[in-house]
Amino acid sequence: MTTFDLSPLLRSSVGFDAFDNIFDSVFNINETGSAYPPYNIVKSGNNYTITLAVAGFSMSNLDISVQENELIISGKTNDSENNVEFLHKGIAGRSFERKFRLADTIKVSDANYENGLLHVFLEREIPEHQKPRKIEINNKIN
Repeated sequence: MTTFDLSPLLRSSVGFDAFDNIFDSVFNINETGSAYPPYNIVKSGNNYTITLAVAGFSMSNLDISVQENELIISGKTNDSENNVEFLHKGIAGRSFERKFRLADTIKVSDANYENGLLHVFLEREIPEHQKPRKIEINNKIN
């Protein structure tokens, strides 16, 4: 029996519960295949947290925006190191842009930067018409 690992498809999508939404959205994401910067996505109940390791970036060099159900996190580097001669440069400090496709019900609630980690907090807002509701059963005797 052949099994398929779908984790690469789920890696940059947040809040999709139906496979067909994930499958359709994966082909619309403008990803360069870069693994920089590394990130985690954690789900707890109706909330999500995306954590990016952005050591070396200050808060003024980071930008977070949402456009058409796509969360875009970018970091710009300062070119002040042009005159520095490195014997070894193992800390990546290049500019980046990371995109995450969001479901219609996912909203960005907050973000914070602490100890080289950028945390973006998301929450699922379920519209009233999609919330489960109880239907009363009437006992009509004619």
